[in-house]
Amino acid sequence: MAIPVDPAPDDGSAAPGPGPRWFLVALMAVLAMSFNLRPVATAVGPVLEEVSADLHLGPEIAGVLTALPGLVFGLIAGVSVALARRLGVTAALVVGLVILGVGLLARSLAGSAAVLILLTVVALSGAAIGNVLLPAFIKRHFVGREARVMSGYAASLGLGAMIAALVSAPVAAHVPGGWRSALGSWGLVALLALVPWLVMLVHERRLHGGAPPRAVAFNAQVWRSRQAVALAVFFGVQSMQAYVQFGWAAQMFRDAGLTPTAAGSLMALIAAFGVPSGLLMPLVVARVHDLRPIMIGLGVLLSAGYLGILWWPTTVPWLWATCLGLSAFAFPTALALMTARTRNPAVTAKVSGFTQSLGYLLAAAGPFAVGAMLAVTGSWHVPLIVLAACGPILAWTGVIAARHRFIDDDLGERLGVS
Repeated sequence: MAIPVDPAPDDGSAAPGPGPRWFLVALMAVLAMSFNLRPVATAVGPVLEEVSADLHLGPEIAGVLTALPGLVFGLIAGVSVALARRLGVTAALVVGLVILGVGLLARSLAGSAAVLILLTVVALSGAAIGNVLLPAFIKRHFVGREARVMSGYAASLGLGAMIAALVSAPVAAHVPGGWRSALGSWGLVALLALVPWLVMLVHERRLHGGAPPRAVAFNAQVWRSRQAVALAVFFGVQSMQAYVQFGWAAQMFRDAGLTPTAAGSLMALIAAFGVPSGLLMPLVVARVHDLRPIMIGLGVLLSAGYLGILWWPTTVPWLWATCLGLSAFAFPTALALMTARTRNPAVTAKVSGFTQSLGYLLAAAGPFAVGAMLAVTGSWHVPLIVLAACGPILAWTGVIAARHRFIDDDLGERLGVS
């Protein structure tokens, strides 16, 4: 299998970072796209009840809707690599952003559950392309600055997730169009983010004379690396928790007796930790040799948050939201490990695709399972216990994934790039 790299040395090594004139454009492109990769999921949760009432969604269908991000992200990961191999990474990212924006706008016009789900799949497919290819873009274009740019990337992801969660309920309540305006407005934001990407694409085409992107032979099976598999499971468990929270956290608090706005604010609090975590964790991964205490702490926080919602949901709800938000520091940690535990950009791309394929498919099971358990049991007791039990798994796989070694070394003989 050939992994795409934009025009660069034939050996697959990292290309020089952008010159001073283009560094800002490339950075703006990364931040603009990453800001738009999560509202497709987080904007839905605070207005899920309104969407369900309008389109007559039962708990099972609502569970499918909340499970779609992980499922689509996992299935499209391999397609993203193939698209980038044909078009080049930058062009593929532009295509992904167009699909995302158009899908979001169209979704807001859906008149039935089936159309809503179909258009959500379209929008999520565009976001999936960005999920997989942005780390490879960063590895190639920001040599020596990967940790700092990954910090900005992860922080922008968190910022987009937080703002979408925070404003969805108020917009639905006060803007004509209700939930349709709350969801559709993000399509315009995504299309606006195309500007720096189009500038970057034109620049690269001029610089390289429109030559097709080169490819690096890449036939290794990443699943043979225990560290890569652990990273994928770690990423999957965390992502499963994230999408459960995006889709169901607000409803958990609403069912406990909180108002829609208060529940949406608590969901936004959970998402808000994505900003400081995104800024901090790539730098921590780059500088801290032993990450085991951090990984164990993330697992403990995850379990504590869910058990708090189970036992005292309205006593100190902000504390449980804080625990869940802090446990989500695992997400930028996983993203940072994709670049920090690989040397070659081709390996980074392959590990990113493998991790997100396996990880998001695992993540997809979470929201759907929560919806199914809720429908069967009629309460949050069983779902919350199951979610809390994921804390030890997150800690264990995180310890293995964070070992201070390169995945390239596990695959070097088959890749010829070690």
